[in-house]
Amino acid sequence: MPQVAADIQHLKKITQEIRIDIIRMLTEAGSGHPGGSLSATEIVTGLFFHKMRHRPDDPFWADRDRFILSKGHCCPVLYAALAKTGYFPKEELLTLRKLGSRLQGHPYPGRPGERLPGVETATGSLGQGLSIAIGMALAGRLAKKTYRVYALLGDGECQAGQVWEAAMLAPKAGLDHLCVIVDRNKIQNDDFVENTLSLEPFRAKWEAFGWHVIEVNGHDISQVLEALEKAEAVKGKPTVIIADTIKGKGVSFMENNPDWHGKAPNREEGERAIQEILAARL
Repeated sequence: MPQVAADIQHLKKITQEIRIDIIRMLTEAGSGHPGGSLSATEIVTGLFFHKMRHRPDDPFWADRDRFILSKGHCCPVLYAALAKTGYFPKEELLTLRKLGSRLQGHPYPGRPGERLPGVETATGSLGQGLSIAIGMALAGRLAKKTYRVYALLGDGECQAGQVWEAAMLAPKAGLDHLCVIVDRNKIQNDDFVENTLSLEPFRAKWEAFGWHVIEVNGHDISQVLEALEKAEAVKGKPTVIIADTIKGKGVSFMENNPDWHGKAPNREEGERAIQEILAARL
């Protein structure tokens, strides 16, 4: 098998493992957000296991690429990726949302001396992540660093005014080392985005604000990787990757179903979900 194909197959296997970990930790917690965690799995896998420069054994390395999970309620996918890359023991995943756990229901980097490595900042108050990412990108420029900054937003989150205020600033500042990925799973909270507040014309809005726009199938790992490479090659403006995804991807009874935005599976549902993920063709 050619090396590229072997790498893609390896990443697909990682997405399967991460989806299983998402289900296991949410089932154990009895609460949390499966739908948007499952929809973002290929995106997070492509970043942490292929594209981003980072060192799990040196989590505060000054030249690391930064990742901001703006849609912080979907932290199970981030925690699963961090554990698999070695930022903390995998066993800790099952402490999600429990008293005393570092793995809170929204990402929190922790107090000094009690840091959660791999989590750059507290997020989940929706609409704020892009502003934070811009600050990090500007700081990197001032410090003459070469790191890149990646921010993962939800599409429902893009109804927030602060997102568009930040979107105006990033091109003006020429932040070509900033890349936004929008997990466009088309569902927010308890309904479809289109029924709540339409984002259309979504691509045209980003382009009008001065962004380079790439659209991909967010579940095709090859397309995700290609988009990330293209984004790095863009000069003079930031890039937004609009990833077309399915909420609850990989679990038939969760897919495209608003009921599974913020509801954890029970034991029987969790086992069914894991069996479906294991049976899926990679």
